[in-house]
Amino acid sequence: MTPPRISFEFFPPKSLDASFRLWETIRTLAPLRPEFVSVTYGAGGTTRDLTHDAVTTINKRTGLRVAAHLTCVEATRDETLAIADSYADAGITDIVALRGDPPDGRRFAPHPGGFADTGELIAALAATGRFTIRVGAYPDRHPDAATDTSDVDWLRRKLDAGASSAITQFFFDADTFFRFRDRCAAAGIDRPIVPGILPIESWKGVRRFAERCGTPVPAWLDDAFATAGQNGGSDALATRLCTDLCTRLVEGGVEDLHFYTLNKPHLTRDVARALGVVPQGGLERVA
Repeated sequence: MTPPRISFEFFPPKSLDASFRLWETIRTLAPLRPEFVSVTYGAGGTTRDLTHDAVTTINKRTGLRVAAHLTCVEATRDETLAIADSYADAGITDIVALRGDPPDGRRFAPHPGGFADTGELIAALAATGRFTIRVGAYPDRHPDAATDTSDVDWLRRKLDAGASSAITQFFFDADTFFRFRDRCAAAGIDRPIVPGILPIESWKGVRRFAERCGTPVPAWLDDAFATAGQNGGSDALATRLCTDLCTRLVEGGVEDLHFYTLNKPHLTRDVARALGVVPQGGLERVA
């Protein structure tokens, strides 16, 4: 089995301790030579400045290619494009363009003077000619999707607007991704769709997250983690499940995997090594 290409998602730190955790995560995972790393954007743009600081700092202090998340919420078109321009001026030309969610759980509504949806944001970014644009995709039905085909239709619209590839929401079953990939191919989508992988650092936390974003949870996982927790085997179970999922994806023709690290590197590192991704030294530079 040929090892996959990999990439990692981090979130911006909100405290000094969190900053140390982020940099420890980067130091641990950088030797695996990711294709790129991305930094998230909080609901409602609540981490806008933190994301900008994290992205520009990682760009300056490491040899890693960095992609910044950018959303449509709580900002005008001019404000959003000004943020994008500041990234490009700093040498950061990779954007993960997302709709984003309001910070208080409300349904998405465009900001007055803002982008109506992700398609408009992508088109505006593409028109500048400055960015490589990635977008989100949803193997399981998005909570706001009107029909079972809406997610494929929206993905096609986003790619047609100027995105070069997509990263999926996490899922628990490889067949979920394969079915989605087949639906996309039938719709004429031929650009890369990268599976998003969420290593299960905490089953309770992942389960809550899955419920919020509409990802179906297999009942057997509840039983498996309940049993493993009684025997102190939760970490071993999580490593095996994630490795098995990734192995099935790679054996099914997947060449790239994107890991949602939650700024906790060790499970992700162990899974990547199990897939044959070999460490190749530390950071090229760090101040």
